[in-house]
Amino acid sequence: MEKRVQGKRGQGAQADAFAGIDDGPSPRAQRGIQSVEVSGQLLHALAHHGRPMGLKELATAANMAPAKAHPYLVSLGKIGIVEQDRATARYGLGALTLQLGLMALQQSDPVRIATPLVVELASRIGHTVGIAVWGTRGPTIVLLEEAPSAIHVNMRHGTVFSIADTASGRLFGAYRPTGEVRELYERERRQSRSEPGAAALPPWSEFQKQVDEVRRHGLGRSEGGVVAGVSALSAPVFDQRGLMVLALTAIGPSAALDSRWAGAVAAALKDCANGISARLGYRAGAGDAG
Repeated sequence: MEKRVQGKRGQGAQADAFAGIDDGPSPRAQRGIQSVEVSGQLLHALAHHGRPMGLKELATAANMAPAKAHPYLVSLGKIGIVEQDRATARYGLGALTLQLGLMALQQSDPVRIATPLVVELASRIGHTVGIAVWGTRGPTIVLLEEAPSAIHVNMRHGTVFSIADTASGRLFGAYRPTGEVRELYERERRQSRSEPGAAALPPWSEFQKQVDEVRRHGLGRSEGGVVAGVSALSAPVFDQRGLMVLALTAIGPSAALDSRWAGAVAAALKDCANGISARLGYRAGAGDAG
C-alpha cells in the first residue's frame, strides 16, 4: 500500500509533488527527479545486455531489489519505454525507445561529433589530423586540425585523396563496398596510364593485397609515397550499420610521425575513432558492412 504524507492541510499534496526530488550533495548541483534516475538504471541494464531480461535478472543488473524494480517497469511499460513479452515475462525495450533511438541516429552528424575529439587528438599527438568523408570523387577532406608544428602540404578543405596512394584512400578502399571502391580505383588507374611520366597503377588484384593489409591492422598507412618526407596513418569510424563514414588521418614528417602499426599514434587514432563510432551507435561485429 502506498503511504500518504501526513501534515497540515495542503502540505500532504505539496510533499507528494516534491517527493523523490534529489537536491544533490551541494547547492551547486542541479535538482533532479530521483525516480527518473532509478528508471535510468533499469534502462542502462537493458541496453548493456542487449537482450530481453527477466525481472530478477534485470533488477540484479540494475543493482536493486525486484520488488523495487517492478513498479518502475510497470510505469515505463505504460509509456512505451519498455515492454514485457507475455509468453516469457521478459522485459525488453519498447516501441517508444526504438523510435527515439532511430531519431537520435538520424540526427547524429558524424563530423559534428568527431570535430572536438579531433581537435584534442591533434594537440595530444602533436601532428595534424584530418577528417575525410567518402565523396562523389572519393575520400574528401572536410576538416583539418593543424598541430603547432604543422607541416606545409598543399591540402585544404575539399581536397580529394587518391584511393590508391594515400592512407585515407586505402582505408576507404578496405571498408567501403567493393563495387564503389573498384569503380573509383579503375578510374584512377585509367587516368594514371594517360598521364605522361606518371607511374601506372597496378591491377585491381594488387590493390586488393594492399587493402587486405589495411584490414589486418585496422589502419591505413602511407610513408612518403605521395609527398616525399611526409607520412600518414588513418583510422576508420563506423556508423550504426557498420558502414565506414569517416577516416581520421594523422599527417606529419616521416622522421617524426610514429607510423608503426602498433605505435603510439596508431593507438591514439584507434582510440579516438572507436569512441566516435560508439557515439554513432556502432557495435563491433554486429553486421559490419566492410
